[in-house]
Amino acid sequence: MNPIVKEGVRIFRPFEAKALIDKGIPTFKHQLLFKSLLFSGTRYAECKRLKENPEWFDGDFIMLFSTKVKATQKERWVRLNPRGKEVIQQYIKSDFKLPHNITWNENLKRWATKAGLDTKAISAKTTRKTWESWLAFYYPTKHLQIIQSQGHTAKTAFNHYLNMPFTDNDSIQMKEFVEGW
Repeated sequence: MNPIVKEGVRIFRPFEAKALIDKGIPTFKHQLLFKSLLFSGTRYAECKRLKENPEWFDGDFIMLFSTKVKATQKERWVRLNPRGKEVIQQYIKSDFKLPHNITWNENLKRWATKAGLDTKAISAKTTRKTWESWLAFYYPTKHLQIIQSQGHTAKTAFNHYLNMPFTDNDSIQMKEFVEGW
């Protein structure tokens, strides 16, 4: 099966994310960092800032303040499912910090190779785009909530995250990741 690439960024299928976590990423520390990015759908820089501002996580949501000049939302509440809440709680309490994004990109590709995955277009943006794509596919009636949580416009969400080539099997496998969102 060919990798899903949209706008030059890789979107994982659930089995690929699972393979990366279970077979590719060698340490608990790096697995936690990957899951924090995936289950929150935050930008790499946002997740780094969250570590420095643990009060942004209230136990249910992450309150983020955008530093992007063109941001459509200057602040947003990132909605988390039960698994995401658990992962973010662990991430905030850990003494692990996200490495530089270039190092993270290199690590992701190295771990993908180890897991037997094609490394095409994998980057720090992959987890965020994967998460939103999964949510949009799995919860087609919650597009407005997804857009607000991710900090996008409806146009951006429509152009980038809808009409993805996910299969029925992908949907079944997504459940363990997205359930309860």
